[in-house]
Amino acid sequence: MEIKVKDKKILLHALKDSFMKLSPKTQIGNPVMFLVYISAILTSFLFLLSCFGIKDASSGYILGIAVILWFTVLFANFAEAIAEGRGKAQADSLRASKKDIETKKIDSIDHKEDFKLVSSATLRKGDLVLVNAGEQIPADGEVVEGAASVDESAITGESAPVIREAGGDRSAVTGGTMVTSDWIVIQVTSEAGESFLDKMIAMVEGSSRKKTPNEIALQIFLVALTAIFILVTASLYSYSLFSSKQLGLENPTSITSLIALLVCLAPTTIGALLSAIGIAGMSRLNQSNVLAMSGRAIEAAGDVDILMLDKTGTITLGNRQAAEFIPVDGHTEQELAEAAQLASLADETPEGRSVVILAKEKFGIRERNLEELHVSFVPFTATTRMSGVDMKSDRIRKGAADSIKEYIINQGGRYSGQCDVAVKSIASKGGTPLVVSKNKEILGVIYLKDIIKAGVNEKFADLRKMGIKTIMITGDNPLTAAAIAAEAGVDDFLAEATPEGKLQMIRDFQAKGHLVAMTGDGTNDAPALAQADVAVAMNTGTQAAKEAGNMVDLDSSPTKLIDIVRIGKQLLMTRGSLTTFSIANDLAKYFAIIPALFLGLYPELSALNIMHLHSAESAIFSAIIYNALIIIALIPLALKGVKYREVSAGKLLSWNLLVYGVGGIIAPFIFVKLIDLLLVATGLF
Repeated sequence: MEIKVKDKKILLHALKDSFMKLSPKTQIGNPVMFLVYISAILTSFLFLLSCFGIKDASSGYILGIAVILWFTVLFANFAEAIAEGRGKAQADSLRASKKDIETKKIDSIDHKEDFKLVSSATLRKGDLVLVNAGEQIPADGEVVEGAASVDESAITGESAPVIREAGGDRSAVTGGTMVTSDWIVIQVTSEAGESFLDKMIAMVEGSSRKKTPNEIALQIFLVALTAIFILVTASLYSYSLFSSKQLGLENPTSITSLIALLVCLAPTTIGALLSAIGIAGMSRLNQSNVLAMSGRAIEAAGDVDILMLDKTGTITLGNRQAAEFIPVDGHTEQELAEAAQLASLADETPEGRSVVILAKEKFGIRERNLEELHVSFVPFTATTRMSGVDMKSDRIRKGAADSIKEYIINQGGRYSGQCDVAVKSIASKGGTPLVVSKNKEILGVIYLKDIIKAGVNEKFADLRKMGIKTIMITGDNPLTAAAIAAEAGVDDFLAEATPEGKLQMIRDFQAKGHLVAMTGDGTNDAPALAQADVAVAMNTGTQAAKEAGNMVDLDSSPTKLIDIVRIGKQLLMTRGSLTTFSIANDLAKYFAIIPALFLGLYPELSALNIMHLHSAESAIFSAIIYNALIIIALIPLALKGVKYREVSAGKLLSWNLLVYGVGGIIAPFIFVKLIDLLLVATGLF
C-alpha cells in the first residue's frame, strides 16, 4: 500500500494543520504542551503591557520569548500533524478504491440468474451477492459458492491474483477487490461503514486512535514532573524576591524569564512528540498491511514474550515435497516409483505433483497411456486418508501408514515390519511417510519432507536474544514435531494441536504472567485468538477468526507476526528513548541555566556557571531557542522510530541510558552555549 501523495504536499498540509491545532480545545488534550500554550499567551500579554509602559523586562526580550514559545507550540503541532498527514495520505489511497457500485443481489444460491442490480451502499449484513469476472467485490464477505481469482492489489499492493473459494479457510473477501476470473457468490459480513476498508481508513487517519494505557501512564508521569517544576519555579521567584530585598538590590529575575525557565525545565520534548510517536507506530503497521483494532494491540505486541507460530507457512514452506522412495520386502525402488507415480497422476496437490516429478527425475518414467491400462482413479477422502488407482488387474493405494495398514489387513494381506521401521525413521527426521501398496502387498514408503524456510533459524535466535520464547503449533505427531522444532530452532512445540489444546496453553502462560501472541485463520482458531494478548487473524480466514483477533493481516502471511512484534518493540523503544532524552535534557538545562540566572544576586555562583553564558537573559533566551529547535530536530526520529536492535531488555535499557541519557545531558551544554555565542555575536545581547 504505497502513499502516492508527494512529501511536499504532506508538509504543506502539516504546516496548515499546525495553526489549526492552536485552538484551546485541541491543546488541552496534551497537558505538557498546554502549559507552553498558556505560557505563550502570558508572555504575549506581558509584551502588550510593556508597550504601555508596564515593563517586566525589556519589550524586545519579552517579545522574543513570546515568539519562541509560540513556535514551540507550533513545532509540537507540526510533529503531530505530519504524522497524521502520512496517515491521511494512506487513507486517500484506500478511499480511492472504495466507491459505490452497482452489484447483483440475489435472494438465494439456487436462483443466481434472478438478480437485482442495487447500489453497494444499500447492502446489509447477510445479503447474497453474485460477482462475475471483471466486477468489483462490493463489500466484505464470505464466499458461499464458487471459486475465483481475485485481484487484491487495491488493498494489499500485491498484484498477483489469489484464489478465493467456498469452504475452508480461504473464503473471506474484502470490499474494493476485483474478481479477475470465474464467478463467486458472497454473503456480506459487515454493515455499511463497518468494512475493513472503513476501519483501516479511520485508523490511519487517527480519527479512531485512542491513547493507550502506556501513553496515559507516561502522560500522568510527565504532568507530575511539570507540576514539580511549576512549584520549583514559583519557589525560585519567591526566593529571588526575598534575596533581592535582603541585599537591597533590584530583583534581577523577571516573570518572563521564569516563565521561559519553566518551559525549559518541563518535559516539553517528549510531551511534544508523544502523540506523533504513537501515530507513526500505527502508520508503520498499516504500511505492513496490518489493520490493528487499537493502539493497545501494537503496544502489547512490543511487550509479548511468547510467540505461538503455526508450522505450515510460517516455519515450513507449507508444501511437503517427495524426497526419497524407500522400498521394502525385496521390492525395487523403480517398482515403488512406478506405482507411486500412477497413484499420484490425478493428485493435484503439491505433494502429489512432487511424487510424479521425483519418479520422472530418478527413473525417467514418463506419461503412460491410461486408456490402455484401464485406469480408474480413487480420490483422497478425509475418511479413508488414502488415494490411488484401480486397473484391470492391479489396485494401487497411497496414503497414511495406519490407513494402508488397515486396508491391507482387510484385504487379507500382511503389514510389513520393514515398512513400520521406515515409517518411524521418516517421522523421527521430521518428515511425513506415505505408504504405497499394490494389491495385498506393501511396496514401500515415500519420504515427504517438510522444507524449513530459509533464515527462520536465525530469526528465532534473534527473538531468543530479546527474551521471546517461540512455540511451534502443529497437527503432526510428537515425534515429527520434535524433529522439525529442532531443525527450525524453536524453543518448544505443541504437537497434535487441537483448539482446546491451544487455548489451554495460552491460559497457562498467561497465568504465569506472560504475554502471548499467535496467528490463526480458521473458525477453530477463534477461541485461542480471543484469549491471546496479540491475536493476528488472516484476511483470507473466516469471519469468526477475524472477529476474535485484535489485528488482521491483509496479506494473510503467517510470518507477519514476527514483523508485528518488531514494530511494537520499535514503538516502545522509540518512546522510551525519547523520554530518556527529554528528561536528561531537562536536568542538563536546570544546571546550565540556574547559575547564570542568579549571578546578579550571588556573584559567587560564577564558579557553577561552567558554560560562561553571557548573561541571565541570554542564557534563558538560548535555552528557550534550543528547547524549540530540538523538537523539530527529533521529528524524523519520532516518525521513523529508533533503530531496531535484537537484544535483551536489560541490554536495551543500558544502551538507551548511554546513548539517549548521556546524549540528552551533553546536547544542551553544547547547543545552548553555541546559541548564546551566536546571540552575542549578532549584538542581540
